[in-house]
Parts: sequence; C-alpha cells; structure tokens
Amino acid sequence: MYRILKQEGRAKRAEFTTVHGVIQTPVFMNVGTVAAIKGAVSTEDLEQIGTQVELSNTYHLHVRPGDKLIRQLGGLHKFMSWNKPILTDSGGFQVFSLASLRKIKEEGVYFHSHIDGRKIFMGPEESMQIQSNLGSTIAMAFDECPSSVADRSYVQNSVERTTRWLERCKKEMGRLNGLEDTINPHQMLFGINQGAVFDDIRIAHAKRIAELDLDGYALGGLAVGESHEQMYHVIEETVPYLPVEKPVYLMGVGTPANILEAVERGVDFFDCVYPTRNGRHGHLYTNHGKINLFNAKYELDERPIEEGCGCPVCKRGYSRAYIRHLLKAKEMLGMRFCVLHNLYFYNTMMTEIRDALDAGEFTAYKKKKLEGL
Repeated sequence: MYRILKQEGRAKRAEFTTVHGVIQTPVFMNVGTVAAIKGAVSTEDLEQIGTQVELSNTYHLHVRPGDKLIRQLGGLHKFMSWNKPILTDSGGFQVFSLASLRKIKEEGVYFHSHIDGRKIFMGPEESMQIQSNLGSTIAMAFDECPSSVADRSYVQNSVERTTRWLERCKKEMGRLNGLEDTINPHQMLFGINQGAVFDDIRIAHAKRIAELDLDGYALGGLAVGESHEQMYHVIEETVPYLPVEKPVYLMGVGTPANILEAVERGVDFFDCVYPTRNGRHGHLYTNHGKINLFNAKYELDERPIEEGCGCPVCKRGYSRAYIRHLLKAKEMLGMRFCVLHNLYFYNTMMTEIRDALDAGEFTAYKKKKLEGL
C-alpha cells in the first residue's frame, strides 16, 4: 500500500508498505547486484548507514549461483541475512547491456552467459519464476530497454512488445503467488515505461500500463546516453500519466543532482551504481562537491573525508591521507571505507529530502544542496 503524506508541487513524500517493512519515500536503493554490495559491505553495514531497500539482479543471480539454489536455501532474504525490502530487477536491462550476446524474439530473449558462454533463454514467465524463487519484495516486469538513439519505428515495436510481455508477467506472477510453496506469496510487481526520448510513445505507453493496476511503475531506458535535459524532459512529460496513487521508480539514476531534479518531478524510488563504483575508485561525494583521493594533495591530509559526516568512516576519524594510502596499496579496506561513505551520503541525502518535504521546504533545500554540490 502506498500512502502520500505530503506534496510540494509534483514532489511526493510517501510511505510504501510491503511484507518486509514500510519504505519511506523518496528512497535510494543500494545496489547489490549479486546479493552483495561491491566493496566488502555487509548487510549489517547497510543497516548502520540507513539503507531501506537493497537491489539485486535477476539475470546475474540466475547465472550464478542459480535461483533454484537460492530458493532451496530459503530465498534471497535468508541467503544474504537481510530482513528489509529487496527489489529485484528483471534481467531486462541485460537485454540492452549484453547486446552482443543476445537475440530478441516475441517469446523472450536468447542469451549467451557472460560467465561461461552457455545458452540461456529468458522471457516474461522465466523472469517471474526466477524472481519468485528469489522471493524478493518487489519484482520488476521483463522488458526491453531500447537504446536512446534507436529509430522511432524500432522503439515503437519494442514498446508494444514490452506491453505484451508485461501482461504475461502479471498473469504469471498471479499464478506463482498463488502456489502453496511459494517463498513470498505477497511479491509485488512494478511495470516499466519505455519509449526512448519520444514523448508521444512514452505517454501512450504510460496510459496503457496504468490500466493494468500494478503495485508500482518505473521509468526505464533513461541515463543510457541521452542528455540530462532530455531525461528531465521525459520525466516531466511522462510522470503525470502514471497513477498518482502508486510509487514511481526511475531506474538506474543517478547523480545527487539527478535525484533532486527527479524528486521535484514526482519520482519516489532510485537506484544507481555511482556511489559504489565511484567509491571503489577513490571518488567521494561530499556536500561541497566530489573529491578524488588519488590526487597528491591528499597525501598529508589529516582531515576525515568530510568534517561533520556521521558515516562510520568519518566518525571514527580515518584520515584522507590514510584512506589514500590504502587505495594506493590496493588494500580492500580503502575501497570498503569509500563505498561506505558514499552510500551513507546518498542515504542521508534522501533523509534530508524527506525531512524537507515534511517541512514544506523542498524547493529551498534543493537550491541550497545543488549550490553546495
């Protein structure tokens, strides 16, 4: 159940109740592709840094260790010792990112595994079955993510197929949730809006999938090569045609600035690999912009990553000089510290966004935050 608590313009402050707990939105989901956050971050760490939702990947877990094995071990929550909500993406994005390894047909997609080259078939039913085996809180519908530079006729055909796939997903999830031995009979389904940068295709698709009365709706196929301005324009044009009483998820986005702009345009859920990926390369987020610890100027810097930051790394007082040394020495602890700090920064920013919306001060908060960044 999704309940709007406060609105400021199009920005929404809400609560989303799931079988694994209540999610306060807007929310940033911490990305643990293979049931782990890259950078040696445990689920205990995730609790400590204020994570509400963990996100894992259907395709990757299907390939290794196998969704049937995870099911045998009691599902993803038990497997990774995490009792809060988990969202699993459907494998649809891999249809886009593994372009050289796949063939798309009406029944689904034929892949070659990026690990051992073996042949895999995934369609809407298979994606739902895998996600049901994982027992995630929220499952994503299987879709195709067309390239932002694909031509109009390709995008039109792709979106129509994604709609047919969504109907199959909904039907299969209904069947799976009704099985006696299913791990999570309350698994939710989010549909995905596609259409590249064509406003009319996006809007028509949003109207069509809104009729299916799903648990939530996502905007897919953004942050894949188009400009920030194009992305903001698509969000602005499309969100009004998605049901206001359901959460909206912007997939794979983005920078702190992207998130602030999208919240203003009515988005509730976010995920992105930036904080973890950047952290592993010594790029850190602060309220005064990004810093790169590999720069020589930090060699003798005794300050924490950011003064006044409440993350476990800054609180303990580990210096920029020490963390830089760890990174240069290729010591895993350096990566871990950087990832922890970045995720804490993102999670804390979302808390600040929610507090600003509660107080009716989001516009002022956004302006001040963007100036700092």
